[in-house]
Amino acid sequence: MFSFKEYTQEILSTLVILIVLLALRVIVAKLIRRFASTSHLLEHRTNLAIKYIHVLMNILVAITLIVIWGVQTKDIFITISSIATVIGVAMFAQWSILSNITAGMILFFSFPFRIGDTIKIHDKDFPIEGEIEDISAFHVNLRTKEGERIIFPNNLLLQKGISIMPPQYEDKEFFD
Repeated sequence: MFSFKEYTQEILSTLVILIVLLALRVIVAKLIRRFASTSHLLEHRTNLAIKYIHVLMNILVAITLIVIWGVQTKDIFITISSIATVIGVAMFAQWSILSNITAGMILFFSFPFRIGDTIKIHDKDFPIEGEIEDISAFHVNLRTKEGERIIFPNNLLLQKGISIMPPQYEDKEFFD
């Protein structure tokens, strides 16, 4: 039979850790947003960074809770290695997904172009020129001058030559 008296310490530790997690999530999000506003980073990239840090914090808290509730360390390592093996095999089978995620992280941190830039992708068979509408973890959304929407995988962006086109200004005649 389950008794709260037997697990009082684990329950209190779990509550404290969950409260600390919530507080840390709020504090980290505010710090990242403050840093992003002072360094003029895009809100989209700021939100991605916050999301990735929150996922990392949740994983660490889950591991901590597993240890608090008395799961043997040996069992944790066996479980984590099994999960990593399955994910590794799945990712090897889907290498393009892994390469797109890796390329997305490289584009995120190296910041070679921004949303709103017009780029030209130098592809021998199918050259593309378009304005960047969105950059995600897997692909970049482009809009051509003709209005066509192109979704281009991140891994191909790193493999192809890219030119960032200067802004085009229309020559308009002004009248008084």
